[in-house]
Amino acid sequence: MRLPQARLDQVIDRFQEVEARMGAATDGQEIVRLSKEHAELKPVAEAVSALARARSELEDLEALADDPEMAAMAEAERETLSEQLPELERQVALLLAPRDADEQASAVLEVRAGTGGDEAALFAGDLFRMYSRYAQSRGWRVELDSATEGEAGGYKEIIATVSGDGVFGRLKFESGVHRVQRVPVTEAGGRIHTSAATVAVLPEVEDVEIEIQDKDIRIDTFRASGSGGQHVNKTDSAVRITHLPTGIVVTSSEKSQHVNRDKAMKNLRIRLYDQQRQAKDAARSDARKSQVGSGDRSERIRTYNFPQGRVTDHRIGLTLHSLPQILEGDIDPLLDALIAEDQAARLADLEAEFS
Repeated sequence: MRLPQARLDQVIDRFQEVEARMGAATDGQEIVRLSKEHAELKPVAEAVSALARARSELEDLEALADDPEMAAMAEAERETLSEQLPELERQVALLLAPRDADEQASAVLEVRAGTGGDEAALFAGDLFRMYSRYAQSRGWRVELDSATEGEAGGYKEIIATVSGDGVFGRLKFESGVHRVQRVPVTEAGGRIHTSAATVAVLPEVEDVEIEIQDKDIRIDTFRASGSGGQHVNKTDSAVRITHLPTGIVVTSSEKSQHVNRDKAMKNLRIRLYDQQRQAKDAARSDARKSQVGSGDRSERIRTYNFPQGRVTDHRIGLTLHSLPQILEGDIDPLLDALIAEDQAARLADLEAEFS
């Protein structure tokens, strides 16, 4: 993709302008805003500068083609640089392409058992363990928010906050229905059953600007349930908030009712923000016919087939015969392929913009 020079110049001009304004700014809020923009622009400006240097150097080498003493050396360097240039242009194009504003955010991970009874709950437990192992490998912190265990093990529902740089950007394509095909431990006849669990990954964005009016919510208190402790089941400390216009329900069951109310309101804002995101994602997907990231949580996205030891992602037609490793948290091959597909779609958007 040949990026327009005017667009590249625009990036450098804006970066230099932000740097100059940062040096002169005295207002605290303006300094924070400029610092954030500077951090976002810096890698783009550096990539654009590297591309500009490479293009200039290539022109200089081509000019040496007529010099008998320098022609051979210049040709070798020119070939090397010509091979590097497309990748430099691709890197710049990716940085310029429309990006998810929540790419670097932490995330709320929700795994719920679907069809399949006890086996679905066991599978939900396997999925949560898979994501926990993956988070551990990347140095992310996993904090359990709530969990409802299945009767035979696993979870009917488990919600956790995964904190770290770029969590949402790596895990956002995991949202959807995950299907498992295997012989349940409770199956005496050795028959293969199909069960499902639903995964939702929501960006945990600080200072979400979502207005919630008192008339739109109903707050109920109830007794927390759990194992052990004198406090459990003795006071109405747990909080349930229902957002009447959307029907979204959030709960928090810590010991302090004040903490629970704050936590539930935060979770409600996250879910309302995510609802807006899903609508935008669906509109973008319809516009570009992307195979990834439609925002449809009811879509069956992946099958884990135990008898054949394979995992298939249906959105991009990728099958990997490494099921044990994937369930141990080695999911980068899946995530990298999904991210590459999304990058290709974003580059296509950018190319259409410049054509």
